Order: sequence, then structure tokens, then C-alpha cells
Amino acid sequence: MEKKNMLKGVLYVALGASIFGMLATFVKLSYRDGYTTSEVTTAQFVLGLMGLLILNLIQKKTSKKPLSHPSSKEIKMLMLAGTSLGCTSLFYYLCVQYINVSIAIVLLMQSVWFSVVIESMIARKFPNAKKVVATVIVLVGTFFATNMINLDVKLDLNGVFWGLMAAASFSATMFTSNKIATHVPVLKKSLIMLSGGAVIVFIYLLFAQIGPLHFDVLKSFYLNFTDNTDHIKPFDFSIFYTYGFILALFGTIIPPTLFNLGFPKTGLGLGSIVSSLELPVSVTMAFILLGEQVILIQWLGIALILFAIVLMNLPPKKKDLKPDYIKIEK
Repeated sequence: MEKKNMLKGVLYVALGASIFGMLATFVKLSYRDGYTTSEVTTAQFVLGLMGLLILNLIQKKTSKKPLSHPSSKEIKMLMLAGTSLGCTSLFYYLCVQYINVSIAIVLLMQSVWFSVVIESMIARKFPNAKKVVATVIVLVGTFFATNMINLDVKLDLNGVFWGLMAAASFSATMFTSNKIATHVPVLKKSLIMLSGGAVIVFIYLLFAQIGPLHFDVLKSFYLNFTDNTDHIKPFDFSIFYTYGFILALFGTIIPPTLFNLGFPKTGLGLGSIVSSLELPVSVTMAFILLGEQVILIQWLGIALILFAIVLMNLPPKKKDLKPDYIKIEK
């Protein structure tokens, strides 16, 4: 029975990671059709909120057991944690606007070692040798995966900046979502966190698209901030029935639900290894649907990053049980 549950968990996490890995390709396709970052993120979060609200109502009606409710303090904390979810989507989509999807996903995966740094700072302890080695391998893999070994390749610094910002906010999302209100049902917790993320998305919409159309001060500031004047246009509501449904399903409804169903069965270590499937899936989708060139050296870099994730999450041998972090002596 335990092995059966483990297999179910692996399948849930693998499917969730694969679906999430397809997301950036559809974002890139929406850009090609003339939609803006604010339109894409707004459609994703609005439809995502509607979808999760419906699922919560269904769960409430069909549940045979009383569902746990978060306290007012937990709601505030979950919404605050959810702002990092909104920032992740926003930063990642801005990154995709400037560079290839196959490189953007590699930058997002820097969250692997960002998480190590965050945990180390919070615990005030040095990470153990295994995590340090894994971090170095991720950095080497990133060097190859972004094709930086080819001196003729020039990455757009805007894309690199937003990609690293997405990785940082994604690390914060993963850390906080596993620590806050763990007793709350998955769907309700996802809805509250998504509400917090929607606040960030709506603020960006007001600043980047709606505001500059009506307020001269905002327009002047926005034009000084970016030279991309094409984004100052009325909101195109067709995004809701063209790409919005796919983006909401692939970004804010299906993957989080599958992850929350799968991780309790697989455990954090195995779940993290399986969830890294989003990296090769994202690169493969970009290669097939977008025609992005991915050379052998980049696949080598991707393989190194995947290896580092596996290494970081391998359980220690019984003879060599060491803490994840080494306490810093004062």
C-alpha cells in the first residue's frame, strides 16, 4: 500500500512539473500574437482565482469531513506569502519577453541554490559539503545551459535580471508555502495565496498599461523606465478566451494542486527530484513549438543541473549521517 501511494505521488508531481514546464512556451506564443505581460498575467490570475473558487465550493459541498479554516493571522500571512507567487509569474514572463524560453527556465532553476542560501541565512549555519558541491554543479551547468561558453552569444541583461528575480521570488514561494498554515486544505490555501499574488499583478497592470493611458505623470515615468511604447495600449480582453484559460490551468490551477497532492506521498526529497522534470519539458517544448535552437553543450548543462538536484536530495547513508547545515561558531 505504501509503495502504491509513493507511485501515485511520483505520478502527481511528474505530471504537475511537466504541465508547468509547458507554461512559458504559451506565454511566448501570446507575445508573438501581440499581447503584453500585464494582459497575460492578469488573465492567468483572474481565471485562476475563478477556477480555484469553483473547486473550493465543490470541495465544501462534497467533503464528508469538516474542513479546517485558517485564522485571520494565517490568512494575512498566506496572502503575504502569495505576493511572491505573483512576483514569480510577473518576473518570469518579463524574462521570457527578452530571452529564449530554454534559457529563461535555466535561470528560474537557480532557485535550487537560492534556497540553500536562504535556509543557511535563516538557520545561521553553513550548508554541508553535499549542498555546496551541488550548488557549484548548478552554476557550472548554468554556464553551459545558457551557452555562455560561446563568446559570440550575448544574453539580454534585462532578461537575465528578471530571470534571477523570478528565481529569488520562486525560492521564497517554496519556502513560505511549506511553513505557513499546513493544516489548511490545499485548494483553500492555494486560493488565498493566489489572491495575494493577484494584488501584485493588478498593481503592475495599473502601472504598466492602464495608468499610463490616463495619467500624464505615470506615462512620463513609464516612458523613462522603458522604451517599449508598444505596451501602452488599451487592455485587450481577447486574451481571456485565447490564451488565458490555458495559462490559468497550466500555471495557477493544475500544477499547484498536483504538487500538493503528490509531495505528501513522495516526501520533499524525492518530490524535488521528480519536479525538476519541468526543466527538460520546458526546453523541449520551446524547441518543438517555438523552434528555439538548443545545442549539445546546452543539453549537457541541463543534465548537470538535474544531477545537482538529485545529489542535493539524496538521503545520507546510515554510516554517514550529517546535519544539512554546519553550525557557525561564534
